[in-house]
Amino acid sequence: MQIDVDLGTRGYPVVIDAGLLSRAAEWLKPLARGRSMAIVTDSNLSHHRQTLETALAAADIATTVIELDPGEGSKSWATLESLSNQLLELGIERGDHVIALGGGVIGDLVGFACAILKRGCNFVQIPTTLLAQVDSSVGGKTAINTRAGKNLIGAFHQPSLVLIDPETLATLPLRELRAGYAEVVKYGLIDDADFFAWCEANGPALIAGDITLRTTAIAHSIAAKARIVAEDERETTGKRALLNLGHTFGHALEAETGFSAALLHGEAVAAGMALAYGYSADHGLCPVEDAARIGAHLRSVGLPDGLAAAGITASGATLVDHMRHDKKMAGGSLPFLLSRGIGETYVDSAVDLADVARYLDRQTR
Repeated sequence: MQIDVDLGTRGYPVVIDAGLLSRAAEWLKPLARGRSMAIVTDSNLSHHRQTLETALAAADIATTVIELDPGEGSKSWATLESLSNQLLELGIERGDHVIALGGGVIGDLVGFACAILKRGCNFVQIPTTLLAQVDSSVGGKTAINTRAGKNLIGAFHQPSLVLIDPETLATLPLRELRAGYAEVVKYGLIDDADFFAWCEANGPALIAGDITLRTTAIAHSIAAKARIVAEDERETTGKRALLNLGHTFGHALEAETGFSAALLHGEAVAAGMALAYGYSADHGLCPVEDAARIGAHLRSVGLPDGLAAAGITASGATLVDHMRHDKKMAGGSLPFLLSRGIGETYVDSAVDLADVARYLDRQTR
């Protein structure tokens, strides 16, 4: 199936189909323009890389592979510099398309490199993790991390094409699959209570390997994100900010763990969503039963539902200090994604950070 991200001249198709990786040349050959294509991937993805290389070679598309170290540590100045230099050495032109084959780290890094390379060249997203397939591959947010925080250096740079093959998830470690599922749940919590109910009914089977359910979840998530991005591409009207549900709390948890494998991004988002709903319920904004329902579902699929489950013992003040580096900070205040109930997320720009710190301290008792 195909879902179009409607951004006028910057719009692009998202193609979702089982086995698509082995048929990628159908979509990539027109973009190759008879030139060699660079594939940027990580060292854990040799099987998917070989499948793609074989498919492109059969269509007479030459390729050069740039292999990076896996993990969040690669979203750095050093790796960005190295990747940019390698692409320049390959003679990448503005009209060329660089292929990002991998998860969110590869997509973010390649997208940012292409945003600044010769003041902007093209790239294609081929996400191989559930998190990237339902979230980071679409929307044009690209970035690297710094000592000050996550994704603080970056640019909006839309891909030309996104190719999603649900079969690539068969080789994904269970922990990473669960982490990606957190972003699926997010779409139900934002503004689609019926989809959250679908997740409750089907989440465990999706995690267990049902490819039909996985494809349904990916397509629904992409359609939801495409709609929001088309309404608010650069997060200026507030609509796209809803996609950050769980991220303000979650990024603080990631910062506390040093953006390490101790807590994956999706795990942090899951705990962050539970905390956002818990805070909302604690302040009488949403039903306590809704917050409990969310926690129960996250636990049912093996995701953390709060600080303790995420292994966080830091004080509320320490976590709030991490939040002060959030890129959404403006005029000394930080907008929070809170809720009036499942499917009723909203932006609150008047949240007292000292109150948040006290709430977080209560969660660690």
